[in-house]
Amino acid sequence: MADVPLLTALHGAADRADAVTVDGRTCSYEDLLGAAGAVARRVAGAEAFAVRATASLETVAAVVGGLLAGVPVVPLAPDAGPAENEHILRDSGAQVVPVDFAERADFPASAHIAAPNEEAAQGRTDGTPYRDAALVLYTSGTTGPPKGVLISRAAIAADLDALAQAWQWTADDTLVHGLPLFHVHGLVLGVLGALRTGSRLVHTGRPSPQAYAAAGGSLYFGVPTVWHRVARDEVAARALSGARLLVSGSAPLPAPVFRDLRALTGHEPVERYGMTETLITVSARAAGERRPGAVGSALPGIATRIADPVDGVGELQVQGPTLFGGYLGRPEATAASYTADGWFRTGDIASVEPDGTHRIVGRASTDLIKSGGYRIGAGEVENALLGHPAVREAAVVGAPHPDLGQEIVAYVVADGVTAAELTDFVAAQLSVHKRPRTVRFLAELPRNAMGKPQKRLLPPV
Repeated sequence: MADVPLLTALHGAADRADAVTVDGRTCSYEDLLGAAGAVARRVAGAEAFAVRATASLETVAAVVGGLLAGVPVVPLAPDAGPAENEHILRDSGAQVVPVDFAERADFPASAHIAAPNEEAAQGRTDGTPYRDAALVLYTSGTTGPPKGVLISRAAIAADLDALAQAWQWTADDTLVHGLPLFHVHGLVLGVLGALRTGSRLVHTGRPSPQAYAAAGGSLYFGVPTVWHRVARDEVAARALSGARLLVSGSAPLPAPVFRDLRALTGHEPVERYGMTETLITVSARAAGERRPGAVGSALPGIATRIADPVDGVGELQVQGPTLFGGYLGRPEATAASYTADGWFRTGDIASVEPDGTHRIVGRASTDLIKSGGYRIGAGEVENALLGHPAVREAAVVGAPHPDLGQEIVAYVVADGVTAAELTDFVAAQLSVHKRPRTVRFLAELPRNAMGKPQKRLLPPV
């Protein structure tokens, strides 16, 4: 395969004055390339550079500028504390580069991709610590400080092309979202995806139901928290009925939210699955069936398997051209993330139905509960709890139990219902052995910037 530009729309598509809008500010491709060129000139020759990834045209210009110069970009969460920022800057060796969007410069585009190869996709390349990275995205695991994930141009291009095919995403679309620009969802899919397909991009700044409703898009991205809020605002939800596709990701979409969106907007949302290390590997299709609690089938070029399944459930492992190039400066951690025969260990527990549809049970470390000899997925119990009209939020974990091994503990945000009523409700919906033995009521669940519940921050039982 010959080298081709990564950001196809910027290097050949017809320009338009409203190509990119972020938090109320709009620019053309020409404006964006000029601002990105100024960034590229400033960072040319650096090993990497960091940018405070606010929801702004400056962040978009910084990332595009890094791609033009062939210099890896390290996005920093704008709300990160000093300790986290210090760790990322020290670990990456990057310096923060300020961006002035009004500054303009020409810069020859080097944002090309090489033909994908298995060695690069598996993170086994030699050379500089950055290898061929375009982005270094920091992600936290269950232990230790955040690790830098090396994402190549080849991986980004392969993933965006597969998603464009799966979602029928074209230059005729207007993509709307309000997601953070320091994660895969908001930055890779939500910005670079638009600049590759040529679709208009409207970033709403904050992902409020009112902002989504006013944007008039054809393609919408959101996390479950966003879609839950949209579904609770009937006027905003009905305003999305003219869209072509609603996409949910970054965490499981509760089945009640799926059903509410279907009733209010007329759309069944597309769910997809991925990780920072793998980008998006599994998705429902725009032209296919969408089922509550299911994330669809493997994208073209992606292979998946369930390791050591019990009753069809086990760890999901993947291979394909979208995988990361390794953890920055951590060869041991990179090697440990693969099996001996070259499959990436996602750490997520899943099942695959006969037609290839994947269902994610949860994280092996927190969401697979072994109680009384049963293997119980926390997500199944959470969906059952969310089916109760009094429950607004739910998170389920396993806690040590002297007889059962683990007992099911539910943390809920609810009004006008007792713990016993919720326990009985789950037992009637699922099985008796899947009922919570302890129910704790909270004012809200702890969540990260993507709206994903942070179970490690839940109060002890």
